[in-house]
Amino acid sequence: MSTPHFPVAIIGGGLGGLTAARVLHVHGIESAIFELEASAAARTQGGMLDIHAENGQKALHAAGLYDGFRALVHEGGQAMRLLGPDGTVHVAAEDDESGDRPEVDRGDLRDLLLGSLPEGTVHWGRKVTAARPLGGGRHEVTFADGSALTTDLLIGADGAWSRIRPLLSDARPAYTGISFVETDLFEADTRHPRGADIVGGGFFFALGDARGLLAHRETDGSLHVYAALRADEGWLDTVDFADPAAAKAAVLTHFEGWDEGLRGLVADADTITPRRIHALPAGHRWQRVPGVTLLGDAAHLMSPFAGEGANLALFDGAELALALAARPGDTEAALTAYEEAMFPRSEASAAESAASLEMMFGERSLERMAEFFTSAAS
Repeated sequence: MSTPHFPVAIIGGGLGGLTAARVLHVHGIESAIFELEASAAARTQGGMLDIHAENGQKALHAAGLYDGFRALVHEGGQAMRLLGPDGTVHVAAEDDESGDRPEVDRGDLRDLLLGSLPEGTVHWGRKVTAARPLGGGRHEVTFADGSALTTDLLIGADGAWSRIRPLLSDARPAYTGISFVETDLFEADTRHPRGADIVGGGFFFALGDARGLLAHRETDGSLHVYAALRADEGWLDTVDFADPAAAKAAVLTHFEGWDEGLRGLVADADTITPRRIHALPAGHRWQRVPGVTLLGDAAHLMSPFAGEGANLALFDGAELALALAARPGDTEAALTAYEEAMFPRSEASAAESAASLEMMFGERSLERMAEFFTSAAS
């Protein structure tokens, strides 16, 4: 059987890969996406995203999907509360709809992008095991089922542990020193009214002693919570997450003395899931390699504390596609232009994310964050 050839192959069907495919389609360039997940409904897609005017929203304009995005916005989602460990509210701001970072459910945004692509663009259940150059800018990609493809342009949009990145760089994500334990409280207003009252209608922080509770009100009325703390990389391995009650108890030992309502965001949770936070080095870049590039977390994984990861993935996808559309027949010039613009903007965002991590989990975190939000509002 001959190996199929795709002129443009995108590895990874997250927000960045989907945006690249959509903007290419708008400009009459077809592509194929190869996604690890078995289907669009294989798993839930995570929590809320604030989509920034300067990058994420620009990408959605380029994709011709801005109006569809606005229809998905979580009304009231830009509200914010900052509390101390004793439950005292230090900063509170309601959503007056004047902000430029509206909140949207990641799954809804992904569905919008998926629905904008021609049928058959996404090839599901395709786990990449290897990729190798063939010469002349062409590459071969091999999958876990033994199949393979060749392509003229290989785009790595496959996230933190990208299988495409090694074609360009030896860099690997490193542990940032922060571990998350994620929880969900479903039907919060009726089943978890105490938690619903504490979190409010939008985004919520409670910070102190190099740890914190971060939460979002979701569009379905649930609360999505991140218990975050500085911890050794192996700490999560000491917790038995197969036993939810034991896992909650282990997490809550790190929040002893905190307000009982805040502790309830873990104690009363319906789910509990561990996650280590990794990042690539700020300023990660590579020398131009013919026929291949990266976008999103594959290119510049960073901690989530500046809220830029999804926005940069969207923007990378759009900017890469626009560069290709503007230079028909000269892929290398397009990739050079894309990377030369992407490297400095991602470096700036990675530095901002690292600085935010230190602010949130360093000394005087509560006071520093209160000062930050107060000055931003003035």
